[in-house]
Amino acid sequence: MESPAQTESPATANIYQPVPPESLEQAGLTNEMVDALIFKYLMNVGSAPGAKIASTLALLHPLVVERLTDLKKQQLLGYVGNANMGDFTYTLTEAGRNRARQFMEESMYFGAAPVPLETYCEAVRAQSITNEKPGPEQLRKAFSDLLINEKMFSTLGPAINSGRGLFLYGPPGNGKTSIAERITYCFGSEIYIPYAIHIDGFIVKLFDPEIHERIPAPKSTIFKTAAVDERWVRIKRPTVVVGGELTMDQLEIRWNPTTRVSEASMQLKSNCGTLVIDDFGRQRMNPFELLNRWIVPLEKRFDFLALANGVKIQVPFDQLLIFSTNLEPKDLVDDAFLRRIPYKVHVDNPSEEEYRKLMKMMCEGIGISYDETLTTKLIEKHYTQIGRPFRCCQPRDLVMLSKNYCEYNKIPVHLDEETLDYAVSVYFTVMEGT
Repeated sequence: MESPAQTESPATANIYQPVPPESLEQAGLTNEMVDALIFKYLMNVGSAPGAKIASTLALLHPLVVERLTDLKKQQLLGYVGNANMGDFTYTLTEAGRNRARQFMEESMYFGAAPVPLETYCEAVRAQSITNEKPGPEQLRKAFSDLLINEKMFSTLGPAINSGRGLFLYGPPGNGKTSIAERITYCFGSEIYIPYAIHIDGFIVKLFDPEIHERIPAPKSTIFKTAAVDERWVRIKRPTVVVGGELTMDQLEIRWNPTTRVSEASMQLKSNCGTLVIDDFGRQRMNPFELLNRWIVPLEKRFDFLALANGVKIQVPFDQLLIFSTNLEPKDLVDDAFLRRIPYKVHVDNPSEEEYRKLMKMMCEGIGISYDETLTTKLIEKHYTQIGRPFRCCQPRDLVMLSKNYCEYNKIPVHLDEETLDYAVSVYFTVMEGT
C-alpha cells in the first residue's frame, strides 16, 4: 500500500499528504480491480486514450498502460487510432464488452480507483481532530462573525479542545446551530479523503460534493510540492449537519441495489471534522435509539458498520459529535449517556447590552446607520412593556425585514420607527413570547 507523507511547506505545515503509488501492490489494488474499472469506463464512453483512462482511474499513467497492454494482448481491447505522445486510443472488442457486462453486473462504479480500508484508517489517525489543540486565538477567529461573550468562550474552549462529545442546549433562536457549524473552523487545517474505499470486495463512495468542500490545487507556487495520489481529494475539515430528517439507515453503509454501489454513512463522511445532530429530540426515531447507537463509538472512538453481505467492519469514529437541542438534555437521555457526553453548554438568551451590539452589527453588515435611540425605543415598546425575551436571531431578522420593506416601497434602506414597527408586526404575529 502507498505510504503517506507528512509535508512541511511554508504554506501548509504538517499536512498529511498521500503519495502516488508506484505499483498496484502499493496502491492496495489487484489487476482485476483495475481491469474492472477500465472495462466499465470504456463501456460507458466507447473509446478513450490511455492518458484519459489513467486520469479517470486517478492512477499513474505507466501503471494503467501496463494493464491496457496486457488486455490488448488478450484481445479484450483494441486500438482505434493514435493519441498524443505515443499514446493509443483504446476500445473494447466483442470479448471485452462481454467481460465489461460481467463487471457491470457486480458493480456499476467507475472512476477514481478505490483506496483500501486500512489506508483510509491510517489517514484518519494522521488527520484526527484529537491531534489538533485549538486555543483562544483559533476560537476567536472561528467565531469572528458571531457575538460570543467571554463566559461562553471560557466554556466552549475546553469542550472543543477535547475533541469529544458536546451538548449545546437552550432556548431557540440563540445561535446553537451557528455555533456548532463554526466549531470545525477551530481545527483549522484541510484534510485529504479518498473518493472511494474498497472493503471486502465492496466499493464504498466516501467523497460527497454536497457535504465535502473541495480545495482546488494552487495554479502556481514558488514552492515545489510533492505529488499527491490523485485517488484522494483535498477538502476543508467537514461539518455534517443533520436535523429532523435523520434516519437510522443514514448511520449505516447504504447499498444501492440498482447501481450496486455502497454509500458511506454520515459518521464516515464526517470523520476528522464535526457531526452536528441539530434539533436533537425531533428526529423520527426515539432519542434513546439514536443515542444507544453511539454509546460504544463515543467511548472507543471506532464504530462497526455492516456491508451489503452482512459482514461487520470496524471503522474510525473520529469527529466531534455535537447535539444541538432546545430541550433539557436530562429530559432526553439517561445519566449513563450524559456521562459519555462530558460537556453540556447552555446557550442562553442575550442580555440587553448584547442585543444592542447585535443590532449594531447587523446595521453595519448591510451598510446602514445605527441609531442607539431607535434601539432603545424598540426595546421599550416591543420587549420591556410586554415581557418579551431577547433572542440572538431577532436583530438580524428585524433588520432584514425592514430592508425588504424599504426595497419594496422604493425608498432608501434605513431603520426608523415605521420600518421597525412593520418588521415587528409581521415577525412576532404568531410567535408571541418569543
